[in-house]
Amino acid sequence: MVALMAACSGGSSESTSHNGGEAGKSSENSGGSADNGGQTNTGGTAGRGVGGSSASGAAGSSSGGASSGGRSSGGASSGGRSSGGTSSGGGTSGGVAGSGNGDITALELVKDMKLGWNLGNTMDSTSTNAAGEETSWGNPVTTQGMMDKVKEAGFNTVRIPVTWAYHFGSAPSYTIDGAWLDRVEAIANYVLNDGMYAIVNMHHEDTWVSLMPSADHAAIADEIAALWTQIANRFKNYDNHLLFETLNEPRTTDGTEWTGGTPEARTVLNQYNAAAVDAIRATGGNNAQRFIMIPTHAANASTTCVNALVIPNDDPRIIVSLHTYYPNTFSMGTSLTDPASISWGSAADQTAMEDELDRIYDLLPAKGRAVIIGEWGSVNKNNTDARATHAGAYVAAVRARGMLPIWWDNGGQGTTGDGFGLLDRENLTWAFPSIVTAMADAAASTP
Repeated sequence: MVALMAACSGGSSESTSHNGGEAGKSSENSGGSADNGGQTNTGGTAGRGVGGSSASGAAGSSSGGASSGGRSSGGASSGGRSSGGTSSGGGTSGGVAGSGNGDITALELVKDMKLGWNLGNTMDSTSTNAAGEETSWGNPVTTQGMMDKVKEAGFNTVRIPVTWAYHFGSAPSYTIDGAWLDRVEAIANYVLNDGMYAIVNMHHEDTWVSLMPSADHAAIADEIAALWTQIANRFKNYDNHLLFETLNEPRTTDGTEWTGGTPEARTVLNQYNAAAVDAIRATGGNNAQRFIMIPTHAANASTTCVNALVIPNDDPRIIVSLHTYYPNTFSMGTSLTDPASISWGSAADQTAMEDELDRIYDLLPAKGRAVIIGEWGSVNKNNTDARATHAGAYVAAVRARGMLPIWWDNGGQGTTGDGFGLLDRENLTWAFPSIVTAMADAAASTP
């Protein structure tokens, strides 16, 4: 991975190790690598009309109610979180603050989400073997027991990356395979059964979601809307514990891929986010006020990319999704001897981290716009003590600024550059318990 430090620097990075899956992604002051891809989409975009609608409002503004509050919380805590699960037939009743719908702000919700974990390299696989796609990148079938273990450790949110590209049909309906949608819902229910928050997204859609000038952007926006309409309808009765994320790391595929893209590409992304949000809202039910995450270009946290993001309809229930593998050399570097790669914890390290998070805070939460750090973490380099120190400090600092950190866990635990995994999913034990404890203690001690 080569560090990329151009304008709008620090795009996210992604590698294809650990059985072809993604090792991790980065943001400000971080680097990029080759993306997994190359397969063709079964759906296509032919024959579609203009999709989506106009988007308005700056990324840093919120018209309808998230109070900015102080750095420590970003709003009052929510009440009445339901502990029950969700049946596969139709969703929970109740919800955050009692109604499951309209009486909590985005900043309050993010505060209640506390600490998150990614079910990485699972439903986001890009294998075309539908029968084994969930396990094709080396992780076992997801179970309720896994989610029980995650909850027991102190996490309160699980992000479920999902690749839909090989599970829907052709134009004009783009019908999603029912068995795939059923499986996504079943996994979401595992999370909800434990009273946690579940995030369902569109992940590796690179084969058909393009920001490049040659793409038919209107047709792609309409295709995005068609898919989100189906996903949203399946979950329309679920309460506020279920969130959507429009896209993962939409990005260009040229030299600007990990450096923030181009102004034109960032404008196209605004169109795609608006198409997804409008489609979700149009399904009604609890989706009329569903909390929805939208990414910047490649989920890049740079000032240029954040400022270019347009919040669809200035919707106060939109949460900005960023990926911050910070600092990049420690988080994603592969050297087992370079001090910058294996050590973290000096006063200078802490100050630099605080400064970087202050910059993000000033761009978004300080202006009333909620933020979820959808991916962050560090790879194993036989440096568990340093990783635990970094993890605890990072969670505390992110939480103190009213944002939510969600650790990227891809299941890999080796030292080959993709070892973000914390949970041994086969044996339901924590491979690095000190890292998990450091995060949980930091989240619990930060208001």
